[in-house]
Amino acid sequence: MIADGASWHRAQALRIPAHITLIDIPPVTPACNPAEKPWQYLKDNFLSHRLFSTYEDILHACQHAWNSMLAEAGRIASLTSIQHLLCQDI
Repeated sequence: MIADGASWHRAQALRIPAHITLIDIPPVTPACNPAEKPWQYLKDNFLSHRLFSTYEDILHACQHAWNSMLAEAGRIASLTSIQHLLCQDI
């Protein structure tokens, strides 16, 4: 399992099953964090280079972007695949 270095990923109270290994990504490397890829996709394809007049406009745009991404079968899986963990873009 990929961990982003947050302290709670290594807290003493955390019990990690024996069959799971935590792999820490280097600090300040969002390109290595698979959780960052869907957000980058949303910004690149729906949310960047836009001006919003109201808070409701922002909410509507974010809802539309999220629902559009979810409607694409396999999109999240492709964005968060293990190949991104190679960190080729850093």
